[in-house]
Amino acid sequence: MLIKQSFLFPPKNADRPLHIWLPEDYHTSGEYYPVMYFFDGHNLFRDEDATYGKSWGMAKFLSQWKKPMILVGIECGHEGQERLSEYLPYPAQGWFGQFEPRGWETMEWILRDVKPYIDITYRTIPFRECTAIGGSSMGGIMALYAGAHFNRWFSKAACISTAMGFCMGPLMEDLNRCSLSPDTRMYFSWGTRESKKNDFLTPDRSSQTYWNHQEVIRLLEQRHVVCKQVCQIDGGHREADWEKLVPDFMDFLWMQ
Repeated sequence: MLIKQSFLFPPKNADRPLHIWLPEDYHTSGEYYPVMYFFDGHNLFRDEDATYGKSWGMAKFLSQWKKPMILVGIECGHEGQERLSEYLPYPAQGWFGQFEPRGWETMEWILRDVKPYIDITYRTIPFRECTAIGGSSMGGIMALYAGAHFNRWFSKAACISTAMGFCMGPLMEDLNRCSLSPDTRMYFSWGTRESKKNDFLTPDRSSQTYWNHQEVIRLLEQRHVVCKQVCQIDGGHREADWEKLVPDFMDFLWMQ
């Protein structure tokens, strides 16, 4: 069951709709459920809501998956380039350097307003062990940032096609400083069409994207975080390919 509702984002005094999935038997079960939050929530469930007309197919997946849970997709700002600022947690280099990093502000809003609202309104298991976060591209760097910097609230993160190359310095400094619980699980993926100029049908073991992931994962594993990385053969930077990863990252984060 999908609920779409308006939700105020005070820093912009603007609407950031929530796309809330409830288990089909929610109103009759009486059970309490774990929760997973996602950035770019409009791209998760319905093709008609998705930016490029293709969703992740999460409704179909969750209706068939064996672990009932609540999933909350948080919509981004769509005016101009505001998404790039709101989903940027660190000062960036290159072209992204023109945007003010307001990821902290976004996460404060999620923890101060969104999560408390979900926990009060619905039957959730509010503890960090039953709370996860995920996203792709800029949402992927935000999921990594949330899972590490706000590890007190999130025990799991799905970091899909994570945009990290332009902020590796401050990212690594933050990962070194963060207090990370050893029960933390993080999933990383990227596609060969994102990282290689040709030969998309063989694994990537040499691109800068590959080496960025190795650096991040090596540090996280040294901090006893359980990580999984997937190089998606022939995978691109698009919802149709991210949809194919949904069963893998959901099982890794929640079923082990």
